[in-house]
Amino acid sequence: MRPPRELNIALCVPLGGSAGIWGPSALASAKLAVAELNKGSGIAGKSCQLLTVNAADDSVDIEATLIGLVQSGDVDAIIGMHTSAVRQRILRAVGGQIPFIYTPLYEGGESTPDVFAIGETTAGQLRPAIGWLGQHRKPKRWLAIGNDYVWPRVSHRMARQYIAESGAELIGERYVPVGTSDYAEMLDAIRNSRADAVLVSLVGQDAVDFNRAFGCNGLSRSVLRLSCAIGENELLGIGAENAEDLYVAAGYFATLDTDANLAFKERYHTHFGERAPTLNTFGQSTYEGLHFLAALFGQATPDPGTRGQAPLAYLSARGSAYAGRGVNHMPIYLAHSEGNVFKVITRL
Repeated sequence: MRPPRELNIALCVPLGGSAGIWGPSALASAKLAVAELNKGSGIAGKSCQLLTVNAADDSVDIEATLIGLVQSGDVDAIIGMHTSAVRQRILRAVGGQIPFIYTPLYEGGESTPDVFAIGETTAGQLRPAIGWLGQHRKPKRWLAIGNDYVWPRVSHRMARQYIAESGAELIGERYVPVGTSDYAEMLDAIRNSRADAVLVSLVGQDAVDFNRAFGCNGLSRSVLRLSCAIGENELLGIGAENAEDLYVAAGYFATLDTDANLAFKERYHTHFGERAPTLNTFGQSTYEGLHFLAALFGQATPDPGTRGQAPLAYLSARGSAYAGRGVNHMPIYLAHSEGNVFKVITRL
């Protein structure tokens, strides 16, 4: 009897550009998940393998590559860990044709058929984080800065309401293209606005460059920062001397002291050794994406969690469960930078 064909998965992660800093951890975490699945029964009884596709924002051939793979039947599913701008490009090219698991944090609201967004959403991150800061730090004048695409713009529109609910005011929004490295004008705007809090919605290397400049210009002594998209790699790049009063709201930190995360870290470092890429929320999300796909393919209905079904549980280092219709449940934590690591302050 001929063995079943392998299940091929297009793993779309940035291999360069501003978000390329996410790549090593994402690739490693996905490979760990594949090794775990193939050690068991694979996915739907088939062994699985990854086909890596460069999903950097400046990659010009994402659409053509995926169209070719999907139309030829060479891939059975897509795991995407990249910006929302790239997600929109992929959906225009091959949306609805095969299952697409989108794993990182994003603005929320994704409802395309056969697309499963399993990461944190702006509402789940920003509302409780801004509320906590309003209660404990009491900033009154917020300025929002971000890259110029859908996630920062939608997030800032939502943040305006959350900031008002906390008794403060969003006094302005500033946007720069992905790949910006000079933030002198933006730092001047922060000083001139007399902001005492900045919502930072920059990604990857852009977040590193901005926060380095922020710290070097002494702004951290009077202005706190909040981000939903700074991971451990970015923090190392920013440097402890430039990370004073930096808060991050996310569903995962490598320092989480939970049974699920401790077990995940042990498996990760046993598999890759001491030189393993730094763990962070972006990488861990690709690990979740593979295990979510395995759970999805084991379901009888196309959208788990609907039609009276219980939420779909899957192996996760942060205790996630997919509730259906684009809703994913997970804990959200607020962390504060302490040197080169994040110290989790509270579960929001």
